[in-house]
Amino acid sequence: MTPRPYLVKEVNGTQFAEAGPASAELPVVLLHGMMGDISNWESVFAPASEAGHRVLCPILPVYSLPLRKANLQGVVDFVAEFLDVMKIDRAVITGNSLGGHVAAMFAMQFPERVAGLILSGASGIYEVEMSTSIMRRKDRDYLRPRVAKTFFDPAHCTEELLDDVIEIINNREKAIRLIKFARSVDHNPIKDELHRIKAETLLVWGKNDEITPPDVAVTFQKGIERAELHWLDECGHVPMLEQPTAFAQLFVGFLDRVAEPIQRA
Repeated sequence: MTPRPYLVKEVNGTQFAEAGPASAELPVVLLHGMMGDISNWESVFAPASEAGHRVLCPILPVYSLPLRKANLQGVVDFVAEFLDVMKIDRAVITGNSLGGHVAAMFAMQFPERVAGLILSGASGIYEVEMSTSIMRRKDRDYLRPRVAKTFFDPAHCTEELLDDVIEIINNREKAIRLIKFARSVDHNPIKDELHRIKAETLLVWGKNDEITPPDVAVTFQKGIERAELHWLDECGHVPMLEQPTAFAQLFVGFLDRVAEPIQRA
């Protein structure tokens, strides 16, 4: 079995993955999507850490926040607290799907803590399919095409992935929180606030994303003053899973560029 390219640690009850030198002056923090986890980012740990970057990926408390805090702002607050506990003043914040929405909100609320922003398949403009729709039915035949919609290549929709989704939506506590998060995404559009993001921003989008389609990426690019947009072919909503090599190359290149002024100082 190939060893994981990161270590799983815990701080104040929060599990997180870490790779790379702790001495790196500009860490990168990875935020997964609503039904995601650390494994979504597995493709970037090795190339980023080998390039000298410290990489951190906390498990977002999507299923554990108190119901009154089970919303986007609750996760933004969690990210701020995580950075405080880790004694990180500034970082490159990276997010996919709901994690991208959280990352964008964090960049608006804590601009002094964001040295760079990487968004991929981020919610916040609009989404075609949210988790409330899959809560209505729990059989595999209904779920399979909806989960497969996440990818360009439906082969990524494995039986194991379906098992995970079915386990989540059959867990009442988890399902209730997912519905609350889905509603929070719908009720917190950020299109008119994108000008508040001042950090240099990398947008990496799948050309075949059916969840947050290409026009969503263009909206982010037009709204964020210092944004650059890169497209990945034959790629859906999770580029770091479906086009890991191309994504990692763009990811590490951006980290190198953002970290360079700090390293020269």
